[in-house]
Amino acid sequence: MERLSGKVALITGAGGGMGRVAAERFAAEGARVAVVDVVENPDVVDAITAAGGEAITVAADVRDSAAVHAAVERTVDAFGGLDILYNNAGVSLGDDDDAVSTPEATWELTMDVNVKGLWLCCKAGIPAMLDSGGGSIINVASFVAHLGAATPQLAYTTSKGAVLSMTREIAVIYARQGIRANALCPGPVLTPLLAQYLNTEERRNRRLVHIPMGRFGEAEEMVNGALFLASDESSYMTGQSLLIDGGITAAYTTPE
Repeated sequence: MERLSGKVALITGAGGGMGRVAAERFAAEGARVAVVDVVENPDVVDAITAAGGEAITVAADVRDSAAVHAAVERTVDAFGGLDILYNNAGVSLGDDDDAVSTPEATWELTMDVNVKGLWLCCKAGIPAMLDSGGGSIINVASFVAHLGAATPQLAYTTSKGAVLSMTREIAVIYARQGIRANALCPGPVLTPLLAQYLNTEERRNRRLVHIPMGRFGEAEEMVNGALFLASDESSYMTGQSLLIDGGITAAYTTPE
């Protein structure tokens, strides 16, 4: 049986990377999917429909409240409700560094997308989810929300810590109204986003040496966790942080 049969999912940042993998996987598991990104992505919809799924594409910048509300409205109009809100959109900028060196503009953009944008998606999506009888919110945080990063990225790390706090509070507020909220915390995955940040061999090796499994994760491995959180298999789970990180947060020291 398809694990998301009959459910409607809105996924932000779904035009590429982990978001696209999630959109295609959720559709394969029976969800009708709104593919939301800063531009429309008909190629993702074509891939989903070619595989027998249902999807629409919606252009929305998560920093724009009106655009986010319009994306939710389009999703509800197209599919009749909203059951899964997968807040995947995020940025990690190449000049994000330590407390002294990080440019103010980089800090502001990171917070606008990763924190404010996620809140605006919840602000627009939660009423639609309540109208649909509840559902599951998945907020993409990161393993760095639990650790200090070996390679400084202060704005990103701070933003993902805020995602964990926001997720917990949303979970508590809406628990008795049928909405669950959990954070997905991927370890290092070589998506285009991370590849842009780990842009030298030295940076990649500095991250890799701390991972007990000795490799970067795959987007599909992270989406497996998101699928669990989206499905009824996690029906008694809310306000939690699901770490899928190759053991990096468990390691005090790393074997040579």
